[in-house]
Amino acid sequence: MSFYPTDKLALFIDGANLYSASKALTFDIDYRKLLDEFRKRGVLTRAYYYTAIVEDQEYSPIRPLVDWLDYNGFAVVTKSVRRYTEPGNGATRVKGDMDIEIAVDMMELCDKVDHMVLFSGDGDFRRVVEAVQRRGVRVTVVSTVKSQPPMASDDLRRQADAFVELNDLANIVGRPRQATMPRFLNPDGADRPERSRGESLHDDDYDDD
Repeated sequence: MSFYPTDKLALFIDGANLYSASKALTFDIDYRKLLDEFRKRGVLTRAYYYTAIVEDQEYSPIRPLVDWLDYNGFAVVTKSVRRYTEPGNGATRVKGDMDIEIAVDMMELCDKVDHMVLFSGDGDFRRVVEAVQRRGVRVTVVSTVKSQPPMASDDLRRQADAFVELNDLANIVGRPRQATMPRFLNPDGADRPERSRGESLHDDDYDDD
């Protein structure tokens, strides 16, 4: 990764996308290590973490992670999962992608930072990356092409100033995967059948301490 010590940095973490990418590479993200690593790379201005939450669950497995991030240097952006019924078959679906929230925050911050790091391989971000580049901001994309299928869009990789293979960061910001993990909503924003109340959108094992 090419960073200058005086760079004002901002991190934009698509929580669902990063979770799915690291899961495919068989390691978990240690968010304390991730924050410490980028604090070494420049002047870290903001570290945003984005995730959707199922509000009507009695217990949300992602809540401990969200609370931990909120108390430990991250700006957490959440929204409620939306439910809708498909016409025709009447199936209930859920949707909770955070693309608009990420794009808006990137545009709002582009006059205040020198370098943005986007933790997502979603090709829908190509245009917003191009837009902030026109304002003089460098953009590094962190995702993976080592998974099957690759998580990183080729268009997004081409647009970015630099691409970092997530697998290369495993020894820096990773930790071994937990033995059991609940199933996870498809991170690319595709609609999937509604989960039962006991299943989660996202998970991790961070405590409140």
